[in-house]
Amino acid sequence: MNMKKMAVVLVLGSLGSHAYADTAETKNIPVETYGYSTKLDIEHVISITEPANECAPVPVQMTYEDSHGERHVLQYQTMGTGCSN
Repeated sequence: MNMKKMAVVLVLGSLGSHAYADTAETKNIPVETYGYSTKLDIEHVISITEPANECAPVPVQMTYEDSHGERHVLQYQTMGTGCSN
């Protein structure tokens, strides 16, 4: 029963984040995955997807422009919003 609930939360959370991030400007931009060695050049943050309502690390995506005006989509892990404490 618990696994079914977690699966539903993951599916619904991923659908919501994709719908939010899938704007006309970001459709053709490849998603980059953040790593500790990733060199970031963030001039302006355009949007950040909402983390899933789960008490675990979850992926989120940030759309931003660099100092040259190019748009990027970066995926990274953050703690979900489902923790009570």
